[in-house]
Amino acid sequence: MIVIGVVLVSAAAGNAEDGTGVFGAYAPSKDYTPPKDPAVLKKLSEWQDRKLGLLITWGTYSQWGIVESWTLCPERYEWNRRTGPFADDDRAYKESYEQLIKTFNPVKFDPGKWAVAIKGGGVKYVLVMSKHHDGFCMFDTTTTDYRITSPRCPFHTDPRANVLKEMSAAFRGEGLSVGVYFSKADWHTPFYWSPEFPLRDRNVNYDTAQHPERWRKFKEFTWRQIEELMTGYGPQDILWLDGGQVRPPHQDIDITGMAAMARKHQPGLIVVDRTVRGENENYVTPEHIIPDHFLPYPWETCMPMGTAWPWKPNEQFRSAGTLIRHLCTIVARGGNLLLGIGPDANGEFDPMVYSRLEEIGTWLKLNGEAIYETRPIAPYEQSGCVFTQKRDGTVYAIILPKDDNGVLPESVSLPVQLAAKADVLTLLGSGALELGETKGDEVTVAIPPEACANPPCAHAWVIKIASTQR
Repeated sequence: MIVIGVVLVSAAAGNAEDGTGVFGAYAPSKDYTPPKDPAVLKKLSEWQDRKLGLLITWGTYSQWGIVESWTLCPERYEWNRRTGPFADDDRAYKESYEQLIKTFNPVKFDPGKWAVAIKGGGVKYVLVMSKHHDGFCMFDTTTTDYRITSPRCPFHTDPRANVLKEMSAAFRGEGLSVGVYFSKADWHTPFYWSPEFPLRDRNVNYDTAQHPERWRKFKEFTWRQIEELMTGYGPQDILWLDGGQVRPPHQDIDITGMAAMARKHQPGLIVVDRTVRGENENYVTPEHIIPDHFLPYPWETCMPMGTAWPWKPNEQFRSAGTLIRHLCTIVARGGNLLLGIGPDANGEFDPMVYSRLEEIGTWLKLNGEAIYETRPIAPYEQSGCVFTQKRDGTVYAIILPKDDNGVLPESVSLPVQLAAKADVLTLLGSGALELGETKGDEVTVAIPPEACANPPCAHAWVIKIASTQR
């Protein structure tokens, strides 16, 4: 994953539901192939109900406070700029970077504290990083010595050294759904970046057709790591595969076979082969991107809480209002939001992470019924509001200000077709509302002056449109 700005992209509107018990149907399209396994479909629908997730990005690079893995790659961009005496020498820089294993000692690692804060933030699922592109394993693998439990790593003597196992157990203990992030690319193993050939870019640095035996070893290496993750770390809901360049025809590791193997150990497992369209991309993952309209298939915007996925010094975090507005917009367009955070080299989060989680959690305690277990409803967004609906037909209009300076307006215009569903209209945290004048395809709803003077919450406000006839 890389760091770029947040932009909006276009997509066709649409909506669908079916009668199979899955809330929302998944129609095939050029962008999406629905899974056929009923257990996967069920788990995918449950995942869509959760709406808000976290990805924890952590590795030896946290000691330098740099972008995850990408300074190793010969592809040069401003966001992965190198510093230091080996900046211009790929091999020497890699050797220096890989010595970080000898000083990685996150003695303040406290997954229980994290789990409580994450749950309090209204987060429902967490992806734990097992291995990024640099190949450093944050779990106890038998496939390589380049791991946090290696005798070369000072943290290996700590009873918490298998950090992926500790995090997974702590998060699960707080009732959170747990999944694994795994990079298919591995820039440490000689089976992917061979020392016999020069480094060119992020891809395997040899011709896999000319060296089939070396590539076979890489495939076996990858499969063994996946099987370890699927058998030694408790129930897993998601296998989130990064490194989209590892795909057929030149970098084929048989993801379909690997997914089948993983599901033997974890029935119903959601597999996300990121950016590789087809049967193994069970949901789509626009990175740093919020699509500009409803998408008729499962998707998740993944973006860091700040400007980078891992910890970095003096990070500038998005405001709580921005994050809440992003969440509401994404949910109304059919997606989930996966926020990225990372601890520092000592194993601590920036205090601002806890502050943002607390603010988001406070908002969701009051308004979460408009977010969790909902799906979009047409017209999706109109006149400063976005719309969601429950399975029972209850509709929510979420009033979104344009920025952090926005205030609860004196009136709101609702679409006639949604307002017509209302026997009871309520401003969550405040009280009853009444429908006003109809003009064209909109109905005015006045907000009581006392609510405007003392809003029930900050950042965004929810009107519940319910019917007593259900």
